[in-house]
Amino acid sequence: MKKLVIVISLVTAAILFLSLFLVFRNVQQNTTDDRSSHAGNELKRILSEKELRVVVDYNTTNYFVYKGHPMGFQYELLRTFCDEKGLDLKISVNNNFNHTLEGLLNEEYDLIARNMTVTTQRSQQMDFAEPWGLTRQVLVQRAQNKGKPFKGAVQHITEQIELGGKTVVVPSNSVYVQRLQSLSDEIGEPIKIVEDSINSPEQLIAKVASGKIDYTVCDENMAKVLRKFYPEIDISVPVSFKQKYAWVVRKNAHQLKEYLNNWIRDFKQTSHYKIIYNKYYSDYSFQSFAMNDFNTISGGKLSEYDNIIKEISSYYKWDWRLIASVVMQESGFDSDAESWMGAAGLMQLMPNTAEMFNVEDVKEPRENIRGGIEYLTWIDELFEPMISDPAERIKFVLASYNVGIGHVMDARKLAMKYNRDPSVWVGNVEYFVLNKSLPEFYSDPVVRWGYCRGEEPIKYVNKVIDRFQHYRNTLPEVPDVALASN
Repeated sequence: MKKLVIVISLVTAAILFLSLFLVFRNVQQNTTDDRSSHAGNELKRILSEKELRVVVDYNTTNYFVYKGHPMGFQYELLRTFCDEKGLDLKISVNNNFNHTLEGLLNEEYDLIARNMTVTTQRSQQMDFAEPWGLTRQVLVQRAQNKGKPFKGAVQHITEQIELGGKTVVVPSNSVYVQRLQSLSDEIGEPIKIVEDSINSPEQLIAKVASGKIDYTVCDENMAKVLRKFYPEIDISVPVSFKQKYAWVVRKNAHQLKEYLNNWIRDFKQTSHYKIIYNKYYSDYSFQSFAMNDFNTISGGKLSEYDNIIKEISSYYKWDWRLIASVVMQESGFDSDAESWMGAAGLMQLMPNTAEMFNVEDVKEPRENIRGGIEYLTWIDELFEPMISDPAERIKFVLASYNVGIGHVMDARKLAMKYNRDPSVWVGNVEYFVLNKSLPEFYSDPVVRWGYCRGEEPIKYVNKVIDRFQHYRNTLPEVPDVALASN
């Protein structure tokens, strides 16, 4: 009887296990099918929403801000692609390889745009677009100076096998970690890999040059550029063979991949592509901006007025990077700038605005910035009872700063008249600001301020907010700011 009970129990357990296995397999299959379905619809969504969400790495060549302008090899490729395809470019920054991949798989991003090398292992997780070119990883160490080591140099490595037992510092969760782990296996001796969660590849190269660390690893293209500024480094020892590098999309995003491939193949044949490539990888062009105080990577600044902007913005509870974007749009950080209409200074204050906010010397940077921020604050307080969402309200504030409060109020009245939302900018009030150049709208009885050249404030709002996002991507946040810091 006992044996019979045991047999029945085992059979029951086997049936239960088989049932759970089938359920798990079905769930897994459904999940895979769902992901495949989403991947197949990605291009349709991107084209319908007219928005491409991209993650890039923040470094000397791919993406940074120089003298207030977003720049970088990957940035300019993306900018060109989106401009030609009529897409809004939404850039996020993440230098952590694992987090970047997770964001792609979780549909936070549509595309990874960095020098991702094509490998069989990665191809199982993601799809690669048409390659942009070839690169390899190289060891960065102190160089020999006329046959002798630089002061402070350790053993000079000439072959990969000599790395056994050596300490190599690389960014945390980077592709370099994976490569060094593989190299350890290949040479049959462990390499001590130290993962640095603070410093970028460029900063680690600077540490090698100064003798603070002995070895790091970097992409050869970037290393060749940085060697011009750090003659103390040697990059002659490769730690990988040459590999293709390309943009990355989710697995099975076949339509998006082909859409990208068709453009990449054509664009790589153009003179425009050659200009972009030489801008960042030729010796002469890159030296003009790479190691400059007003490069967010090497100098961490936008302009000589950053400290003033930070101080006054903090006092009035504004994000200093938004104010800097306004200053860049208004004057290009030129305190002597004047417009044909009489606006002057960094924030291009009109004479009546300067008088209203007690700006005595409109060309004096501190006075001008204070007056401009007080004017923005005054506009913001005016709109606050009407538009509670700060992120939405800032669009009305910026448009008013550019074209005048009266025209924006007129557009709100038109929105109400035509059953649009007067508290929402895109597709609502924006539409009527744009069309206040047409007689049917600027002659409407609800309109007080008449004709408006509407394209200008629309472009102004878009450019300031877009640039603000680039500044947020590349510069640290100042605490205790409220408006537009969400």
